[in-house]
Amino acid sequence: MSDFFQTGLVATLHRLVPQGSERLEKELGEYSTLRPIALVLPALYSEFEGPALKHILEELRHVRYLKQVIFTISGADEVQYARARDMASMLPQDVSFLWNSGPRIQGLYQKLKDNNLPVGEDGKGRSCWMAYGYVLATRKADVIALHDCDILTFDREFLARLCYPVANPNLIFEFSKGYYARVTDRMHGRATRLLVTPLIRSLERIMGYLPFLVFLDSFRYPLAGEFCMDADLARVNRIPGDWGLEMGVLAEIYRNCSVKRVCQTELCDTYDHKHQDLSQGDPAKGLMKMAVDICKTLFRTLAAEGAILDAGVFRTLQSRYIRAAEDTITRYHADALIDGLGFDRHMEEVAVETFAKALRLAGDAFLEDPLGQPLIPNWNRVTAALPNFLEELRVQVDQDNGRP
Repeated sequence: MSDFFQTGLVATLHRLVPQGSERLEKELGEYSTLRPIALVLPALYSEFEGPALKHILEELRHVRYLKQVIFTISGADEVQYARARDMASMLPQDVSFLWNSGPRIQGLYQKLKDNNLPVGEDGKGRSCWMAYGYVLATRKADVIALHDCDILTFDREFLARLCYPVANPNLIFEFSKGYYARVTDRMHGRATRLLVTPLIRSLERIMGYLPFLVFLDSFRYPLAGEFCMDADLARVNRIPGDWGLEMGVLAEIYRNCSVKRVCQTELCDTYDHKHQDLSQGDPAKGLMKMAVDICKTLFRTLAAEGAILDAGVFRTLQSRYIRAAEDTITRYHADALIDGLGFDRHMEEVAVETFAKALRLAGDAFLEDPLGQPLIPNWNRVTAALPNFLEELRVQVDQDNGRP
């Protein structure tokens, strides 16, 4: 059972009473008649061959309050795309597939580039962004939820708790972020535990009070890939196309949304999905790349907020981060011992050393190019440059899905 402690700037909605899916789904069924809900599912084709997505599909088969389900699929050829669509045909909702590798969507990406609208390379950020555009184009939903397709512990209550704060018209929230414990027989979530939280608190120690850092530090799991938002936010938010997606989303929410309209909601007792390799020797893949991208997104957002980040700050940050992360390891070691969890202290230290290298690389990249790769533009900018683009997107996706 969860605690009920409210921490930081952001409202925390706890899971005090488990097994509440029946009540939540009944209420969501009523609310969705006024505020229809779309679910965006970013997926690689390989996930359609794994156990997690098959279980997710079985759970979604019983969810009646969703108006739309949009799979934005990458890494699929024509045969694989058809196979994925066939697998999802069991769902009762209005299901669409956005085939990112297909010629129609590739043509739209090229059109954006030709009109000086940078959308980055293929990745989760770009895939999600295009799916939001399709939801806006169809005008069928007022609420957009998103979660990953590799969740081994997914159930219907998970989704209901994610959607409820935004879909309920009696509440004030425009954005809800999921959180949970990443625990099996040991603690997981290294990027959050050993990088993001110690890094944010180190920055607070060095820079003093910055509202954006306080905002980030209010989230129990800032790198959670699950959130739900008002569809209007999908129109105005920009997002990075790399591994900095979750951090970039929070930065845009902070920029475009009143803090009192933001909440985090506990989704489940435990959460498990595929685990990234640490890749301590290769900054181009695994958790090492993720850490570099997260840090770069954070630094560039801080600079946009007016923080001064120079070489001296980064040298101090490097030392402060290592101290803070080592202290954090001591705390988690005690936490694991009292609950009888496995805890490899050596590998925790290796993770901190890897993240420290990533921090240095991200700092160097920022100093060399403070702006970096531009964020994917928001949909308001796209429609200002290309007024008919959303309708073109709707037509192309519908054709890929065999609709006239």
